[in-house]
Amino acid sequence: MPTLSPLAPASFPDLPVIDGVRFASVAAGVRYKGRTDVMLALCDPGTVVAGVFTRSSTRSANVLDCEAKIGGDGDGAAIIVNSGNSNAFTGKAGDESVARICAAVAGRTGLDRNRVFTSSTGVIGERLPDDRITGALDDLMNGLAPNGISGAAQAIMTTDTFPKGSVQEVQIDGQTVRIAGIAKGSGMIAPDMATMLVYIFTDAKIERALLQDMVSALNDRTFNCITVDGDTSTSDTLLMAATGRSAAVTARGGAFEDALHAVMLDLSHQVVRDGEGATKFVEVAVTGADSDADARKVASSIANSPLVKTAIAGEDPNWGRIVMAVGKSGAKADRDRLSIRFGDIEVARDGWVSPDYAEEKGAAYMKAQDLVICVDMGLGDGTATMWTCDLTHAYIQINADYRS
Repeated sequence: MPTLSPLAPASFPDLPVIDGVRFASVAAGVRYKGRTDVMLALCDPGTVVAGVFTRSSTRSANVLDCEAKIGGDGDGAAIIVNSGNSNAFTGKAGDESVARICAAVAGRTGLDRNRVFTSSTGVIGERLPDDRITGALDDLMNGLAPNGISGAAQAIMTTDTFPKGSVQEVQIDGQTVRIAGIAKGSGMIAPDMATMLVYIFTDAKIERALLQDMVSALNDRTFNCITVDGDTSTSDTLLMAATGRSAAVTARGGAFEDALHAVMLDLSHQVVRDGEGATKFVEVAVTGADSDADARKVASSIANSPLVKTAIAGEDPNWGRIVMAVGKSGAKADRDRLSIRFGDIEVARDGWVSPDYAEEKGAAYMKAQDLVICVDMGLGDGTATMWTCDLTHAYIQINADYRS
C-alpha cells in the first residue's frame, strides 16, 4: 500500500447508520491478496437511486449497464463494487461479467436484475475474474451489517492512501435526516462528471427525479471541479441511494440540498488531497471573466497545467506560468486587465507585476500545504473555482510502477 498522503484527514469520520441499508466487504482476490476488494450495499424496499457517470467514450461495461438502469423504477437496490480490475476495454466479455454478477446478486437478494448496480475500478484492459466476486457472495450476504460502511470504503480503494467518508445530519420537519458518503479516487482524476467512484446514502424521503436533479446539479459544483492529472477515468460513477425511511419529506433547496452539497464537496476535496504523490492542496479561483464558461476554461487550464503544478511542488511562486495558462485557455483575455494573487498576496495587477510584490513573500506562501491561486480577468462577472494538487516525482513513480 502507498504511504499515507500528507494531506490526509486525521481520521476516518464516524459515519452513522443509515436506516434501510446494510454493508459488507470481503477479500475476494480480484487482483491483490490480503486486501478487502469487494463491497456490497443492500438497500431495502422503497429505495430510489440516482447517479451520474463518466462521459468517456471508452467507458466500462459496468458504467454502460448502470446508465441503462438508472432511470428505471423498482423496489430496493444493491450496489456491488470491486477494486483491482476496472472491467474496461474488455468487449463482450466485460458485458457478460456484469450480467453474471447482476444475476448472481439478484438471485441471492431477491431483487430484480435491473436493481443491481455494479462498479469496477483498477487496471484497464484485463478480463474481470467475476467468478471470484460471485464466489464471495455467501460471505458478503452473511456479513451484511448496518454499520459496515467503513469496511466498504476500504474495499473500493486502489492507489488511494486513505479511505474517504463524509457525513451530514439535518433537521427537517422536526425529523433527523442523515447523509453518509464514501468515495475512492487518487489518480486518473479530471472533471468530467464524478471522476472517481462515489456512493452516497440517505434515509431521506425524496422522489427519484428530484434526487437525480439535485445530484446532477451539485456534481457540477463539486466532483466536476476537481482534477489531479487531467485524465478522465473509464469507470467514473456516482450513485446515491435514498431509502425513504425518514418521516420527513425532502424538497428542492433548503437544508437537505445544502447538506448533500457539503458531503459531495468534502468527498471531492478528499480525492484531491489523496492525489497520487500530492503534497499541496490548491484552490484555483477565477473572477472577472467574460462568462462563467470562460472562467471555467481559465481555472481548468491553470489547474491542469503540468508547469504550474510542478512549480507548486517545488514551492516556486512562478506566476509567469499562471499567465501562460490563462493565455492558452481559449478564454477571452486582456493582458492589461489581468491580476493575480497568491492567497492575500497581490502578485500582479493590470498586466504587470504588482509594485508591492516581493518574491520572498510568494516563496514563503508556497511552503503552505493549502494554497489559493486567484486570477481576476478584469472583463466581466464570470466566476469559477476548481481544486487541484501539485505534481511530484512520486506521481511518476506510482504510475510507472502501477502494473508491475
